[in-house]
Amino acid sequence: MRVLILGGTSEARRLAEQLARDERFDAMLSFAGRTASVADPGVPYRVGGFGGVDGLCEHLRREGYHALVDATHPFAAQMSRHAAHAAERLALPLARLEEPPWQPVPGDRWLEVASMTEAAAALGPTPRRVLSSVGRLELAAFAAAPWHDYLVRAVDPFEPPLPRARVIAARGPFRLEDERALLERERIEVLVSKNSGTRSTYAKIVAARQLGIPVIMVRRPSVPVVASMSSVPEALAWLEAVHGASRTWRGV
Repeated sequence: MRVLILGGTSEARRLAEQLARDERFDAMLSFAGRTASVADPGVPYRVGGFGGVDGLCEHLRREGYHALVDATHPFAAQMSRHAAHAAERLALPLARLEEPPWQPVPGDRWLEVASMTEAAAALGPTPRRVLSSVGRLELAAFAAAPWHDYLVRAVDPFEPPLPRARVIAARGPFRLEDERALLERERIEVLVSKNSGTRSTYAKIVAARQLGIPVIMVRRPSVPVVASMSSVPEALAWLEAVHGASRTWRGV
């Protein structure tokens, strides 16, 4: 059974690795290509967009896929919408694999906001030292608050569109001791983060909690309601069920 996995998370990579060891499945891992350096996942993969819903439908038809797994980043809402529309058009089984959002615990100082524009406004009028981990594409919203000193962490180096910003290129997972050292060394006063829910980047939230640093947490965007699972074993079980059903349809 051919499976297309829309990647962008560590769970997508782990699912592809599991399927590569199972002769019942022929899986392809797809990356959007938003970063210049894609780490080789060790399984068959492709890089690049599809050209909207029509392009995704054409690709799924041409390559003969039997199931689609949306394991994109929780903030890749447009791709999730395209996947839902394409699956509906083609009557293709679709499920979303994503970890649940982080939840505040005692000691966290979160201010939850709905957008990057709200996050920039929440920094306030007084200059602050900010660690931003929202990514390169979202940084333009903070041009509305240029008086802050931004330390921007991203996978690839780039020229920030802010007058008082520095970029550090780094790829997770990040260790708690390193995150705490970074916050202390840079004298960070506030952290701006997407609520990705990923374990590989949660250490910064723990470090901020330990140091009493407030966090401006951007909530996830809404996406279409589809079958969802929060772990790779659950996704494997779903695919096994789809595989069994497809055998029945084919009279095997």
